[in-house]
Amino acid sequence: MKKRINDITPVLSQALTKKRVAAYARVSSGKDAMLHSLAAQVDYYKVLIQQNVEWEFVGVYADEATTGTKENRAEFKKLIADCQNGLVDMVITKSISRFARNTVIMLETVRMLKDIGVDIFFEEQNIHSLSGDGELMLTILGSFAQEESLSVSENCKWRIRTDFQKGISNTIRLYGYDYKNKNLIVNQHEAVVVKMIFADYLSGMGKNAIVKKLEELSIPTKNGGRWSESVIASMLRNEKYIGDLLLQKKFSQNHLTKKTEVNKGQFPMYYVKDSHVEIIEKDMFDKVQEEIVLRQSKFIGGSKLKSFSEFTGIIHCKKCGANYRKKTTQAGIVWCCSTFNQKGKKYCASKQIPERILHSLCAEVLGIIEYDSTVLSREISHIEIPENGFITFVFHNGENTTRTWNNPSRAESWTPQMRENARQASLRRSK
Repeated sequence: MKKRINDITPVLSQALTKKRVAAYARVSSGKDAMLHSLAAQVDYYKVLIQQNVEWEFVGVYADEATTGTKENRAEFKKLIADCQNGLVDMVITKSISRFARNTVIMLETVRMLKDIGVDIFFEEQNIHSLSGDGELMLTILGSFAQEESLSVSENCKWRIRTDFQKGISNTIRLYGYDYKNKNLIVNQHEAVVVKMIFADYLSGMGKNAIVKKLEELSIPTKNGGRWSESVIASMLRNEKYIGDLLLQKKFSQNHLTKKTEVNKGQFPMYYVKDSHVEIIEKDMFDKVQEEIVLRQSKFIGGSKLKSFSEFTGIIHCKKCGANYRKKTTQAGIVWCCSTFNQKGKKYCASKQIPERILHSLCAEVLGIIEYDSTVLSREISHIEIPENGFITFVFHNGENTTRTWNNPSRAESWTPQMRENARQASLRRSK
């Protein structure tokens, strides 16, 4: 009998592995028309990917109101992270300029994704980054996109500077005013707050006290955020509140980084008087400037002492976790908890420590006759304030020692000269 042998090996049915596809879309303006365009792009890519039976829809990553030359695009960063985590096999985007106008950034991103096997398809140019001639074409076209970005940037700068020469401001967002048709229009509700800030400063309140008052009154900033000392300082010096304009205070370094610098003579500046309706009278504004100079005179040589020292960043508040910061008061230099200084006792009840007491305690724990900052940095890792009246020094070798301290009352610590200076300052403010 002849043998018959049949191959009965079962055939494994292999499911079709779909390519995981995502899309990236971006518009460069927050205007309604642009945002509508962004929504349209999202819908378009969603349908395009889902209609392809060989593709699995991952999602559409979309950024708005940012430029392709900046690296702060949240959705773009999320897309790259998902690619690196193996969640995406291919990315579809409209064009090179939508992906990135900086050739270097674009090529670095393309090469990085290419190394992990992720393809990028640019629709307008019909280029796949994984194709043989893809990188060459991307380099050429990316350079064109970058030059186009430079051209647009230079045209915008020329238009803005031409307006400056005519006394016309660029877009301005300033508390107290609304910007309409290239004009500053007084916002009556915010103007009341501006007047209060100037009046409070002249009455003797500091910038931090003004911040606390605004927060207690639940008054938001122009953007709905929180107030800060730097914002108050800027407002108190801003000539726009007396109806004038100083144009070209800052300038952009280049069209790629968009980083701005203070104009120190690199470009012409223009001062426009009576440009718009004032909120603060000139007399009050001048008094505020005088008061600013007067308060600065408390510092050595009429200039502010540098806030950085060997204690910067090493004194920690155990009550709230914040660092202590340097502060100059009528009684001298003190170190206080940042939370207490910014928000008040309600948020952290820690006490400020005079620097002279810090120096004395440091010398004591270091076993030296006179305080030496070099010895402190060499021996001490950091300093902790566990509770009021106690201070813990932690050495680099892990050992620690705790000391107690007592701050004399303000009345006891003020010298006759300090009292006289405070009295004279009060008289000047009351005039």
